[in-house]
Parts: sequence; structure tokens; C-alpha cells
Amino acid sequence: MAKSQLPDAVLVDRYVAGDENALALLINRHQSKIYGYIYSKVSDRDVTEDIFQETFFKVIHTLKAQKYYNEEGKFLSWVLRIASNLIIDKFRSEKKMPFSRDTDELSIFSRITDDTLDVERRLIKNQVETDIKMIIEKLPHDQKEVIMMRYFLDMSFKEIADFTGVSVNTTLGRMRYAITNLRKVIEKNKIYLPS
Repeated sequence: MAKSQLPDAVLVDRYVAGDENALALLINRHQSKIYGYIYSKVSDRDVTEDIFQETFFKVIHTLKAQKYYNEEGKFLSWVLRIASNLIIDKFRSEKKMPFSRDTDELSIFSRITDDTLDVERRLIKNQVETDIKMIIEKLPHDQKEVIMMRYFLDMSFKEIADFTGVSVNTTLGRMRYAITNLRKVIEKNKIYLPS
């Protein structure tokens, strides 16, 4: 079998064993999907390039160290999860909160949308965003993950299910629990959300 037709798992094993060309084949095989995924979330070519490169630095480091990679024949999903985490980190570091979704799913976020705020209202808006971030951080990991992917990365429930390795129904359940928990904390702490 030609090397270019080998399954991802075999190429990963070959790379770990020292075959540098195996990683080049994996990158060539999946680069358009990975690049396209990152670009669909950040909408900036320079940022996409940076995250794409950083993703493969992490892939190389992890495979070379032979840690954190559980081979189940899902190399692409694993790499996309790394990219997803890097995108989340980028949004966090720049304190960007891309609340673009306008559904009843999470009305908490849809209240924070006015771009023409005066100074006082902008301060209130920033405080509310800070409060919501703190609440999200306190959610159980699986609930926090689905909130981050859905609202910060605008991923579909199917994409989230694929990346987390659970069913779409489980993903929807986690979202429901996360929303319920967010509402409880907001009500309990009397957090003001401007309309």
C-alpha cells in the first residue's frame, strides 16, 4: 500500500517511530479541513494562520512526548479539538465575547448586544460579561465545554458531539443543564443583566 493511502493511525505510529514524512502526509491530508474550521470560527486569515501553526506545534509536541493522544483512529477529531481549545484561549486572552447567536437558547447572552453604549452602560456591560465568564468557569467541565464551543466558537451541536465524543442528545442535555445552572446562579446572586 502506498504511504499516501495508509490510515491516519498507521501514519501517526510511523511519525512517533521517527518517520518525519508521515506527519507531512497527515498535514497534507487534513490541512484544508483544519484551516477551514479555524477560519470559520475566527474570520481572520492572519489569526487563522497563527492558530493553524500553533495547532501543529502542539500536535508535534504531544506526539513526540507520546502523551495525551489516545489512538482510536480519530486523528482529525483530535487535531480539531486542539485547534478548538486554542481558539477558545485566543478569545479569552483578548477578552472577546462573540455573542452573535440570537435565539431563545440562551437569552442571557442575547441581552448584551448594543454597540452604541455610552460610557456608563459600557462599564455595566463589561461587568456583566465578567460576571458571566466567572459563572461559566464554575460550571462542571462538560457543561462549560459545550457553552464555550456553542457560544464562543459558534459550533453546531453535531460538531460539539463529534469533538467531545458523545451523542448529540448528550450534548443537548449538557447544554440544558448548563443553562439551568447559569440561570440559578444569576437569580441566586441577583446579577443584573441589562436588556
